[in-house]
Amino acid sequence: MKKTVFLGALTLSGLAAVAASAGTLDDVKARGILNCGVTTGVPGFAAPNASGEWEGFDVDVCRAVAAGVLGDPTAVEFVPTTGKTRFTALASGEIDMLARNTTWTFSRDVDLKFEFIGVNYYDGQGFMVPKELGVSSALELDGATVCIQTGTTTELNLADYFRSNNISYEPVPIETGAEAVQQYNAGACDVYTTDASALAAQRANFPDPSAHVVLPEIVSKEPLGPLVRHGDNEWGDIVRWTLNALISAEELGVTSVNAAGLAADGSNNPEINRLLGTESNLGEQLGLDADWAKRAIEAVGNYGESFARNIGESTPIGLARGLNASYLDGGLIYSPPFR
Repeated sequence: MKKTVFLGALTLSGLAAVAASAGTLDDVKARGILNCGVTTGVPGFAAPNASGEWEGFDVDVCRAVAAGVLGDPTAVEFVPTTGKTRFTALASGEIDMLARNTTWTFSRDVDLKFEFIGVNYYDGQGFMVPKELGVSSALELDGATVCIQTGTTTELNLADYFRSNNISYEPVPIETGAEAVQQYNAGACDVYTTDASALAAQRANFPDPSAHVVLPEIVSKEPLGPLVRHGDNEWGDIVRWTLNALISAEELGVTSVNAAGLAADGSNNPEINRLLGTESNLGEQLGLDADWAKRAIEAVGNYGESFARNIGESTPIGLARGLNASYLDGGLIYSPPFR
């Protein structure tokens, strides 16, 4: 039975300071379970499969952290959160980290006292409409009804975009992506707006995806990534460098298949050896063992493997790498060096 957390008059930042002071790494190790906040369900990013097991691109970040810290990628309790509940869940300590298509913004970083540990998907807000509406541009949406998830950056971006273009709209507030899809498909709104990646993910599950169009306009910057509470730098470092390990592994050609062999046989590339724990003491500096990053990579694959398996062009989601290609291929995905 879950405990009820009484928030009272405490602010999110106050809750974060209290929760972070406990030492999240010690809590996770003592519990033997990583509590990871995810979305209520976005196909390809985080959703239960037919067996009820959570899987997806964001889920892989949670499992990688669990593999590195606990030695078991399945030692995760996934906590579904909405746009409104996610920050309270993190600030109060109900979850240890949030890996839920959350945009890194100034106010969330500074005012709400959270620490974004990196970007695992560069996105932007888009618009989806039924093809039969006959609309080819968001500028043609004057007077439209728009399904919009409350408590999100998309809500603010929508208002800014329509105001700056001197067009009007009628918001249809919703709480979750599933509710948005239900309302949109029921005709309760003309338009569904959210991150373009989520639009692609939701449309892939429609009975007839071709009957819906994602309009060309991208109206915002949405750098999405995992976050933790301010005040627990040790835990922040662990989550940050786990994500960096997956990114660096792709850069270095380390995969879920060859990681064990490279660790056993050694490499002529010193950074691979440092990443896999056969040289230096990077794991010890994090409060972990030498094999933490190797376990994370073996559990979910490198960044490119995870992308391709969950949301890549060969999946129903069908997303191209684009900005999320490695910097080696002209993208923005880039890891600081392991040294």
